[in-house]
Amino acid sequence: MSQTLDAQQRIPDHMAGFRLDQVAAELFSDYSRERLKAWIKQGALTVDGVPARPRDRVHGGEWLALTVELEEEARFEPQDIPLQVVFEDDDVLIIDKPPGLVVHPAAGNPDGTLLNGLLHHCNALASVPRAGIVHRLDKDTSGLMVVAKTLAAQHALVEQLQARTVSREYDAVTVGQMTAGGRVDAPIGRHPGDRKRQAVNESGKPAVTHYRVIERFRAHTHVRCRLETGRTHQIRVHLAHLRYPLIGDPVYGGRLKLPAGAGDTLKEVLREFPRQALHARKLAFVHPSTGATMTLRAPLPDDLLMLLDFLRDDRETMR
Repeated sequence: MSQTLDAQQRIPDHMAGFRLDQVAAELFSDYSRERLKAWIKQGALTVDGVPARPRDRVHGGEWLALTVELEEEARFEPQDIPLQVVFEDDDVLIIDKPPGLVVHPAAGNPDGTLLNGLLHHCNALASVPRAGIVHRLDKDTSGLMVVAKTLAAQHALVEQLQARTVSREYDAVTVGQMTAGGRVDAPIGRHPGDRKRQAVNESGKPAVTHYRVIERFRAHTHVRCRLETGRTHQIRVHLAHLRYPLIGDPVYGGRLKLPAGAGDTLKEVLREFPRQALHARKLAFVHPSTGATMTLRAPLPDDLLMLLDFLRDDRETMR
């Protein structure tokens, strides 16, 4: 079974001078760069109706048109994985993802993922690329994700993400006591020495994170972050760049730091906290069919509530 993908995107003026394959990867981000390069070479992806080469430079303002037959993603097996559904209709599905659940199958995680659970939950998602997944959360980040149940809904949501009109807010608990909120405007790309990590990198993609302080503790801070862009590991990288890494972050957290005079219980909690302290708390977007603004919230999970309680107890004890 196959389905025709027929989509258009206008190249933003700020991408003038970029390679066509780079631009395509940005504007059609639901597909891999290699897959897009193959479509360019096949003539399935054109510039103002004319075939081009992946290495050709664009001027900005051109229209990319992609017309291709998508095969059903039958290689992924449906699996009965419990999903916490926050909202569902014929077009979209919003879930509250638990920590520990991988979003998409990959090397080391061939199954048992959110995608496998989505295919079990809704058979029709087998005909939508990536089972309707339009954005991701890291394995150990909890919170809200929107899934498109139709190809049309997927296109609409991807366009909103590219236009930066989807509002995404996160709660995070950082190491270090922040004095005030702010804005991080720093490009993110692959770490030059470790391809599994991201880093603030001048050759990376633009990335902007807004953050504000919710509650201060003796040596930690509860902050709320709003994404203006959606780069891989963006909040984790940006806050670590500010030298306020997330509690429990195994990649960007650095060496464990314990507050002076902390009790044994808090020390154990900080040592054993099993994941980065990050939760996607709020998601707002325009419904693909109705045009209504959808705003959904997910309460903090138990592990983060417990962590905040212990930090409050430590603060009160040491006053």
